[in-house]
Amino acid sequence: MPKRLKLTPMPSQGLETVLIAEREPLLRFLRARGAGDAAEDILQDLWLRLSALDSGPIADPRGYLFRAANNVMHDRYRSAQRARQRDSDWISIQGGVGDVSDAPLPDRQLIARATLDQAEAMLRAEGDRVLQIFRMFRIEGIGQRQIARDLGLSLSAVEKDLQKAYRALIRWRETQDAD
Repeated sequence: MPKRLKLTPMPSQGLETVLIAEREPLLRFLRARGAGDAAEDILQDLWLRLSALDSGPIADPRGYLFRAANNVMHDRYRSAQRARQRDSDWISIQGGVGDVSDAPLPDRQLIARATLDQAEAMLRAEGDRVLQIFRMFRIEGIGQRQIARDLGLSLSAVEKDLQKAYRALIRWRETQDAD
């Protein structure tokens, strides 16, 4: 929720009184003109501008405040538009957003490699066949029936080796979580 406007005394009592009295209509006016959630901020900017203003009597202070609020809103819009254009120009001059790599940073690559080596060692401890079946099933995406045919094993043997691999990985993960 936007901050509430905190009013401090203004040099001109007339504008201060009108601004306080017209606060809600000014906010509705700004929102209706497209200010949305920025209406409170625009009103704050208006207050700051008016407090710095050294003016004489104003014939229609209400109309003056509404015109001033509209001008502040347009100033903010133009400023935001210039910033977007400046950013767009910068990106086009630089030839895009830059070369961004999806590759992990070197330190993360080393950590990932060490983690993979540990997991592989845990699977190898269950036997080379367990490691081979796990790789074929989980990494290469070969179905269990096809693995059984390719290795000359029963489907039950493939399933049991996969269970061994999963249990080994669970044990390995528990040791990692404990550290």
